[in-house]
Amino acid sequence: MSDELLTAQAEPSDLAFEIAIRPSKLEDFVGQVKVRAQIELLINAAKIQARTADHILLAGPPGLGKTTLAMIVAKESERPLRLTSGPAIQHAGDLAAILSSLTTGEVLFIDEIHRMSRSAEELLYLAMEDFRVDVMVGKGVGANSISLDIEPFTLVGATTRSGLLPNPLRDRFGFTANLDFYSTEELEQVVTRASNLMNLAIDQESLSLIASRSRGTPRIANRLLRRVRDYALVNSAGQASSQEVAAALELYEIDHMGLDRLDRAVLEALIVRFGGKPVGLNTLSVALGEEQDTIETVVEPYLLRAGLIVRTARGRQAAPAAYAHLGLPTPSAEQDLFH
Repeated sequence: MSDELLTAQAEPSDLAFEIAIRPSKLEDFVGQVKVRAQIELLINAAKIQARTADHILLAGPPGLGKTTLAMIVAKESERPLRLTSGPAIQHAGDLAAILSSLTTGEVLFIDEIHRMSRSAEELLYLAMEDFRVDVMVGKGVGANSISLDIEPFTLVGATTRSGLLPNPLRDRFGFTANLDFYSTEELEQVVTRASNLMNLAIDQESLSLIASRSRGTPRIANRLLRRVRDYALVNSAGQASSQEVAAALELYEIDHMGLDRLDRAVLEALIVRFGGKPVGLNTLSVALGEEQDTIETVVEPYLLRAGLIVRTARGRQAAPAAYAHLGLPTPSAEQDLFH
């Protein structure tokens, strides 16, 4: 068995790889320069005053590093970290059990916080502000509310849809960070670091190619890098030249703008199936056989940012750039795309 195959068998799983490449310090976190500086200020101020850091809300599309930043907040604050998610908290009792077991200064990370139940959200208001929870004991006329003090903690919430958070909850966060898509140069730093951790033989031109097709998202960049590694391992003894990278991306249907099969399916549906007219999200979801949430949170943000689609009062509509990208004729000037 070759050395390359032995190395491949020793590679960690994708999940283990993601954990291994996560930076553990703010100085190692690539991109989001302003957000990093703001979080560093919050943490240092809390240390000087010997208190827990303010609650932090991290908002932005998937894959930009919200979970990683939460882990770094705990690490830099020298506090333990508790991880959970909004869908896992469907009853106020679920949240009360978590909050009552927190130690002093512990960092509680709630991913997809906008998906918590309303009753849990209302319990969280009091916990965030007064470090106290009210628990109902008993049922019916004999029910009684008991107030329990909890240890001071720092809540780090992450959301891909901050607009779904009720104002009372959003207002209780001391700091809200809106994460932006990464530049190609920043993504080059991300994949360079990951390739070094993987001991992957790859040149800078190839890394730049991967970065340019990663849709401004580090998670996608690392995923494409793993697929390139696999392709190079099977076809060129682990050497990832620009030719291997281009071939791997073509195999996985990633075009020069970073669009994948689903992205192009959305554009083709808007242009071909619906004749370039505005389409509602529900109709588009049914036509593609995809969940509305997938289209709205995973596909749309990048297509909007790239100028390939627009949102109108009547629904989603393909922009002229989408026609050019798919090599289709743009409608005549008489046909107004946006009305």
